[in-house]
Formats: sequence, C-alpha cells, structure tokens
Amino acid sequence: MPVLDEIRIYPVKSLPGLMVDQAEVQPKGLKFDRRMMVVDADGQFITQRTEPLLSQFDLEIKGDLLEIRSRINVGQGIKISLLEDHRPKEAKARVWEDEVEVVGVSGEADDFFSSHLGRGCRLVRFPESAQRDVDPDYAVGHDQVSLADGFPYIMISRESLSDLNRRLSITVSMDRFRPNLVISGVEPYGEDQMKKMVVGSVDFAGVKPCSRCNLITIDPETGVSGKEPLATLSEYRKRGGKVYFGQNLIAENYGFIKRGDVVEKR
Repeated sequence: MPVLDEIRIYPVKSLPGLMVDQAEVQPKGLKFDRRMMVVDADGQFITQRTEPLLSQFDLEIKGDLLEIRSRINVGQGIKISLLEDHRPKEAKARVWEDEVEVVGVSGEADDFFSSHLGRGCRLVRFPESAQRDVDPDYAVGHDQVSLADGFPYIMISRESLSDLNRRLSITVSMDRFRPNLVISGVEPYGEDQMKKMVVGSVDFAGVKPCSRCNLITIDPETGVSGKEPLATLSEYRKRGGKVYFGQNLIAENYGFIKRGDVVEKR
C-alpha cells in the first residue's frame, strides 16, 4: 500500500522548501506553506522563473521563527516570525491573475531580499483571513489556496521521479518539482489516477495534473537553468500543449499528517 515518504513546506513562495516529519492540513494548504512571497515595487509576485537567485537561500525553522540565510551574500541572514501580527491589510499584490490582500513583513526583510536580488522588492505575508479561491472548474467546494500557483497541495511519487531519471543523462532531485507530499509504493505516475485518497485521517481529492514550466529547469543547488528535465518530460508527458508531472490535491477535511502514514485510495 502507498505510504507518505516526505512532507515539504515552502514558507516563502519560490524559495527552497523544508522537510518536516508532520504537518497540519489547513484550508489554504499545509500550515506555514506559501504564506509569504517576494514582490516587486508594483506588487507583482517574483518567482524563480524570472529570478533564479531565489533558489539560493538556506532555510530553517526554529520554534515560531523562520531563519533565512543567503548563499550569495555569505553571512547575511534574517529571522522572521511565522506567526501573524494581525496588522490591518495594507496592500494589494498579484499572483498570476489574482489580486490578493497582503501585509508587509518588515523593512529589514525588504532590505534583505533587495540586497540579494540587486533590485527593490518587498516581502509580504498573506493573512489567513484573506480569501483566494481555487479555480472553480476544479474546486470540490468553496476551496481556498494560499500563495501557491493554483492549488493548495502537490503530490508526486518517488516512482515517477525514478522513471524520469532513467530517461535523463543527469539525474534530478525531487526539489525541482516542489511537492508537498511525496509518496512511494505505486507504479510510475500512479498518482495521476489517484482521485480520492486518505492520508492519516485527512481526505484528499486529486483534482488536476500539475502542469510544468521552465522553473523545473533551474538547478536548486546552483540557480543555473538548462533544458532538462522539461525537454525529456515533453517527449512523453505532454498533452494539449502542456507538460504534466505530479497531481494537484485539495483537502476535503483537516487535521494532521505525518511521515509513514498510509495513503489509502478511496
């Protein structure tokens, strides 16, 4: 039977993620997952697609603090509270076509990221009280999402990555695909067919295959981009002009999940 091998959260959108042993499943995604992001002077979200240097950080959670250290400016780092300070919403920002309400984190955080990227930017937080709807064409109910691209959870199997790596001349890590849930014990791409499942005590619905872009061509260790693995995936995972790898999920109820939980199909 499939099991949950890894749980990953990404406190700041497009920065490296963290593996945790257990996590709380909440309406917008895992607790602390993609609740912050870097934006430009116009409030437009910034990701590795245009700023590969966002990959060049080391992150660590210590209690309620997120510590971020720059690999570019060695010795520079910042500590940010993961908890909301309940200030009034003060600005608007954009994630793709969605306009969202955000709160600035701090001037210190803005300076830190501006120094790292070499241009003016801000770090903003998406309050839990703010609303951002999942695409209604795929929603199970009135589903919400944080600052993730479109859905609150992404699941990928180890077997799918192994199959891809057998086709590549140089292997790639799971980090490139930024999943929340990594499972094992299925056939390669078996997650494509998992439309209803239970992990621990939480019910999930697989609502849409995850389409991929040039972000997966950026080496998370160096920040350097190439053609792979997108070129190889395009040879056998392309449908309707899009390349798919992984499954987008929506949680149908909430609770805790932990590594080693059985993933039971419903």
